[in-house]
Amino acid sequence: MTSLHEFFEVLSLKHDVRREYFTIGIPVFIAAILVITALLSGFAGFPGEEQEVSKSDRQKAYEELVKTLEEEDETVATAVETEEEAVAAEKFGLDHLLIIAAILAIAPYAVDITLRKRQTRKKEELYTEFLFKLSELMRGGLDPVKSVNELARTNLGDLTPHIRLAATAMSFGKSFEEAMMAMTRTIRSELVTRYTMLVVQASYSGGSTSDLILKASEDMRSLIGIEREKEGNLAQYAMIFYFGQGILFFIAVTLTTSLLPYLQDLGTTSFLGLGSGEMAELDFAGGFFHLLMINALFGGLIIGKISEGEAKYGLKHSVILMTAGYIACVLFLLPVAQAPPSGDVRITIIAGGAQEGFPGLPLYQPLVVQVTDLEGNPVEGTDVTFRIDPGGTMQPASDRTDAEGTAVSKIILGQEDGIYTITVTCQGVSTSTGASAASSGE
Repeated sequence: MTSLHEFFEVLSLKHDVRREYFTIGIPVFIAAILVITALLSGFAGFPGEEQEVSKSDRQKAYEELVKTLEEEDETVATAVETEEEAVAAEKFGLDHLLIIAAILAIAPYAVDITLRKRQTRKKEELYTEFLFKLSELMRGGLDPVKSVNELARTNLGDLTPHIRLAATAMSFGKSFEEAMMAMTRTIRSELVTRYTMLVVQASYSGGSTSDLILKASEDMRSLIGIEREKEGNLAQYAMIFYFGQGILFFIAVTLTTSLLPYLQDLGTTSFLGLGSGEMAELDFAGGFFHLLMINALFGGLIIGKISEGEAKYGLKHSVILMTAGYIACVLFLLPVAQAPPSGDVRITIIAGGAQEGFPGLPLYQPLVVQVTDLEGNPVEGTDVTFRIDPGGTMQPASDRTDAEGTAVSKIILGQEDGIYTITVTCQGVSTSTGASAASSGE
């Protein structure tokens, strides 16, 4: 294991191979191959492709069922098999595939830079101890070169290999300045570089060099403490972003399940310039899904910029937010919109049809309807809208079916005598019934 590590270090120094080639280049290449392979193999499809394939196949299954039932009664199993084939033909969404690929491409680099920053911070703290011990040895009468050689024999944790590198360089004739700067380049810390240059200048100046190095050690330790305190204070903003993402998800689920189903089937009423047909075709759940993923990606980058000074350190937050958001959307948000395609349900009026009443007053019985699939099974959890013309009110205007597939709405007639038409719509399928209003004097 040690020889392999040394091999990669030699390879990196000789050919200037950067870690980013492995933590960015390889994951991005794998993610691109994953997307291309999924598209070419037919596993994933472009937006809208899944709906078209599924609807077409199911329509064929229904036509086949009707045709064969007219001839003989033995083809129910065939229809079920055809329906299963239609479901199997549905493709994995391209947006889902791109999100998964993005997480896989970002995660290795996010983890690597996070670990490297922690390791660098630990080395910076050890470097303050190195400077303190260096000043103590020089105070005891040793020159800087001998002091470094002496410290190379001690254990300073992760910093020990770097100190030994400097001592080895000086044993081969390198100057104190050259050896210390070579050590600094391997640590890759701006803070260490700054104080190393200060130590080098102090070694060439007159006066008490050990006191200057001791002061540098104390100053560096104080600066690290201030930086850590600042990051701790700014960490609360990261929690605010996390809570904000959770609230945004809650709002999306609430709108998709409660408010927007009513807007999608408002009949002749328009909303934001869209008619009822156009509203019904809008995929609100998919739109919220994409919004949450984009907000997670850029929200994480903002967290990194605010709390750690660089956006790249926020990639770990982006990965966490995107992963958690994707799982939450797949489990709770997207299933809301995954109802059977238009034309795959039947609506039956169970009670409350063809009633008579007085203008402006509610009818005695509420309107009760049942929604079933093409095989007669109740459809649970789908939205049913009610509309009465030429006036009147349905309370509620939209209801969600229960386990029996039933939905209920109370009928309030308009102010005029005459015949009223009540239209019930679910997933693009409509049925109607009538009601009449007559004044008591007539």
